[in-house]
Amino acid sequence: MLIIRFSIHDSCFDAASDSSLNFIHRMTPITTAQLTAALDWRYATKKFAAGKTIPAETWASLEHALVVSPSSFGLQPWKFIVVTDPAVRAKLLPVSWGQAQVVDCSHHVVFALRKGVDVAHVDKFLARQIELRGGSLEALAPYRGMMTGFVDKVTSAGQIDMWATKQVYVALGQFMAAAALLGVDACPMEGIDPAAYDEILGLKGTEFATVVACSVGYRAADDKHATAPKVRFPVADILAHV
Repeated sequence: MLIIRFSIHDSCFDAASDSSLNFIHRMTPITTAQLTAALDWRYATKKFAAGKTIPAETWASLEHALVVSPSSFGLQPWKFIVVTDPAVRAKLLPVSWGQAQVVDCSHHVVFALRKGVDVAHVDKFLARQIELRGGSLEALAPYRGMMTGFVDKVTSAGQIDMWATKQVYVALGQFMAAAALLGVDACPMEGIDPAAYDEILGLKGTEFATVVACSVGYRAADDKHATAPKVRFPVADILAHV
């Protein structure tokens, strides 16, 4: 198992605290070799070691990675549901194309979008910003106008939920990268029935809707996919410099 260690003391921090700023200023980046090794090590895990659980401290860091995920305007149009209850996972298994990762992993995370993001959500976000950073709504009026203008335009085009879905995938990418850096295996899953997930998880009829899921834990020793070479197109086919 690959574990990347950092020369820092705080594994998690409150974005509103002075200590978080000190943490950022004194952070020692990992090396390029460590990053490359972590990304080369990760793969879509097909078989988890059933019963092997992610330590609480490690999981807390992964939850933090979800909470601080970037999003357009910072509006966070999502909800993350962490499923650890075996009974609930058993219900999710048949609506996940029978993928055993759902029941064998340590934590199964469901990424849901917030439907119909509107001006009220923008104002909720700004209220939180003022709470954490100070200031006033009057001072933020130009910023508010930019965001509400965007929301109104995209809503009128019938694309607000599509926009929110794209933001959810940004969070998924950050979560998977964070997992790899901590030596935790992951398997993202689009092969699920979102409507059935909503029903099982109590999301039906709410402002949230399932988009994608990701099982995380530790690979089984006999997962043959763990050592298979990554299949990627040649660099020249997918990367260009201008």
